[in-house]
Amino acid sequence: MTAEEDALFGLPYVPPDATVSYGQHPSQVVDLHLPSGPAAGVRVTLLHGGFWREAYDRRHLAPLAAALAAQGREVALAEYRRVGAGGGWPQTLDDVMRALGVRVRPSRRARHILVGHSAGGHLALCAASGIVRPPGVEAVVAVAPVADLARARQLRLSEGAVDDFLGGGQHYPQADPVLRGPARIPVTVLHGDADADVPVALSRSYAAAAMRHPGAEVTLEILPGVGHYAPVTPGTTAYAALLAALGTPSPGAARPS
Repeated sequence: MTAEEDALFGLPYVPPDATVSYGQHPSQVVDLHLPSGPAAGVRVTLLHGGFWREAYDRRHLAPLAAALAAQGREVALAEYRRVGAGGGWPQTLDDVMRALGVRVRPSRRARHILVGHSAGGHLALCAASGIVRPPGVEAVVAVAPVADLARARQLRLSEGAVDDFLGGGQHYPQADPVLRGPARIPVTVLHGDADADVPVALSRSYAAAAMRHPGAEVTLEILPGVGHYAPVTPGTTAYAALLAALGTPSPGAARPS
């Protein structure tokens, strides 16, 4: 494990305020982390990473969900079916689209931002460019996303995780953010140039493809010296870049340029 991974996974688990089911499968649930004080009028849905595998679940992003809620955001930490337990393409993305429809506070209207990390970033980018606009989502922030499946498959990231997700040697252009077409909502991509798990070249490829679609709002921010986990780890300097992308820079924290 890297120092960044140790820092994230070493944070204490924070239980949610409530858990809501959106289907019959045990993984079709959303954990709700709600502000204890005044709400900021922003809802964040979080999609965790783990290369779409059942071995990795949402719990490691619970500290992030709690930190965002402490700043007044209404946070939905979504789980979804993963490879090894009913997931894969397209079931996993289907779950994400259903999870986005879960109401956090039925009486409230909040700006809805979808945030995905790693494989969750891949799913967020797919949601941004689907035929059907994701329910209520107004912007996407993808952190260290697996944004180019063809390149990730060529590199055999995480020992062939893309093949596992797609089902062996299958090729589905609609599963690849680079090939899905233009983003229908504004997208911000944050990626560290020291990321050894998902190379920044994948996000550069996605951004280059996005430029071929006039009108698409896609911003790529490269974080110098940052690896895979720091942007989703509360308290790090790189975390300030995520807060800025959400519209609320942390007081006194330097934002990577």
